[in-house]
Amino acid sequence: MEALRGPLAGYCYRLLGSAADTDDAVQETLIRASSRWEQYDPSRARLSTWVHRIATNVCIDMLRAAKRRALVMDVGSAGPELGAPLPAESWVEPMPDARVLAAQDPGEVIAGRESVRLAFIAALQHLAPRQRAVLVLRDVLVFSAQETAEILGTTVPAVNSALQRARASLDAVRPDPFDVYDPEDAGQRNLLRRYVAAFESHDVAALTAVLREDAVASMPPFRWRMDGAGVIAAAVGSNDSCAGARLVPCRINGAPGFGQYRPGDDGVLRPFALVVVEMREGLIAHMVTFLGTERRFAEFGLPELLSVSEHVSV
Repeated sequence: MEALRGPLAGYCYRLLGSAADTDDAVQETLIRASSRWEQYDPSRARLSTWVHRIATNVCIDMLRAAKRRALVMDVGSAGPELGAPLPAESWVEPMPDARVLAAQDPGEVIAGRESVRLAFIAALQHLAPRQRAVLVLRDVLVFSAQETAEILGTTVPAVNSALQRARASLDAVRPDPFDVYDPEDAGQRNLLRRYVAAFESHDVAALTAVLREDAVASMPPFRWRMDGAGVIAAAVGSNDSCAGARLVPCRINGAPGFGQYRPGDDGVLRPFALVVVEMREGLIAHMVTFLGTERRFAEFGLPELLSVSEHVSV
C-alpha cells in the first residue's frame, strides 16, 4: 500500500486543492486501509481500486463542509489596494510536481501536467464532490467505468451519467489553453531565463518584453491583482521590497515555478514566496505569487538559504 502513496496524493489533491488536506487525506486513507486489510478481496477488485474507494470516501467527507477554493483570477480583484488577506482555505494551493506526477511515459507526463495545472484544479472545484471524483477517476486516472462504479459504490449507468454532467460543467469553466510546459524546449527555457533576469534586475523594458499584453499577476491570499504587461512591469520596477530578490527554479503544478528569496539585514537570502508562471504563445501570461509559503520550500527541492554569490540557472 505504501507504493500507492504517490498516486493517492495526486488523486486527493485534484479533489481537495489543498496541500495540507491532501496530506491528511492520504494518511487517513492508508490508516483505514491497514486497519481493514482483512476486508480486501483480491478476487473482486484490484488493490488500487479498493484503496481509491477508501480515499474517495475520505475526501468527500472532508469536502462536505468545505468552501470552494479558487484562484484570484476566478473571483475578481478587490481593487488597487492590497486589502485584507482571505483565509487560506479560500485558495487553491501549490503542489510540487514530484508529489502529484508519477507517470514516466512521455504522453502520460504531458497529460498529467495539464491535469494538475492551477487553473484546472480551480476549475474542478466548481464540480460537486462526487462529480469531481468521477471525472478525475475516468478522464485523468483512466479507471474503467466498472472500477469507478466500485470505487463510488454505484452503478455503471450512474457513473456514465455523472461523467457526462461533470464534463459539461467543466467545459463551462475550463481555463484558457496554455503552452504545454516542456523543460527540454529551448525556446521556453530562454523565455524563462529572460523573465528571471528582468525580474531580478528590475528592468521594466525587458520584463514588458517577456509578458503578454494581457498578462495577469496575482498574490494570494489577497484578492488584489494586476492586469497588463506595462502595469505589472512598472510595479516590479518600482517595488523597493523586491530589491536584491532572487528566483530559483523548481516545478510547481506541472508548470515552471520559482522560489523567490529576499535578502535580510545580514545579506543572507531567505525564502519569501513560491511563484508559478504560465506561458501562452511564447510569452508569460500568468504569474501567481503564493505568499506565506516560505516554510514549504523544502517540499519543492529548494534550499533553506541562498548566498548572494550563488547562481542557479533556469
